[in-house]
Amino acid sequence: MSAPRPGGTGRVRMTPDDRREQLLALGVRLLSDRSVEELSIDMLAEEAGISRGLLYHYFGNKQDFHRAVVRKAADDLIRVTAPPEEGEPLERLARSLEAYVDYVVDNYEGYSSLVRGAGSGNADLREIYEEARTVLTDRIFAAEDDRGRLLDALGFHDTPAARLMVRGWSAMTEDVVLAWVRDPAEVGKDELLLMLTGALPGALAGLRLLDS
Repeated sequence: MSAPRPGGTGRVRMTPDDRREQLLALGVRLLSDRSVEELSIDMLAEEAGISRGLLYHYFGNKQDFHRAVVRKAADDLIRVTAPPEEGEPLERLARSLEAYVDYVVDNYEGYSSLVRGAGSGNADLREIYEEARTVLTDRIFAAEDDRGRLLDALGFHDTPAARLMVRGWSAMTEDVVLAWVRDPAEVGKDELLLMLTGALPGALAGLRLLDS
């Protein structure tokens, strides 16, 4: 059974913050199968069953609306790809990558439009994109209680060169996953995850040349 629409009757009166969060969640859902450019105030108002004017009360203009929805989507990506609390470092990386792949599969249109928008010079999308990428890659360098850092488990240290190579691996991972979603080319999901997980130590291996 579908949930009542935000503007429907029979609902407990919501606070403005709760209503805004509900509208953002709806915007993120709509973004799952359409690009940022295709997501409009009119579309959200129709889906929510409320007036266009009320939406402008929560989101001052179309740009503010897009920015808020994309930031909410980025926050969701960060949340769902958080590494599990248990397991060896590489196992946690593999689980996090699997969640990332699943997210891109489920939200391909919206996610790929964010990537395109960030690359096209859209300052708002670029800022959100870079913030999300920083959070995702910083996990590799972060110590998590007594579980140790993934970087330490791979036998490397936190250096500017290591961060540069991890950023490169992250960009490669994103490109490969987007290409795989468009056309798996007979590569299974398990194979994809093995390749992506194994590519990180490979990307860092060149750092050993700096010590020779």
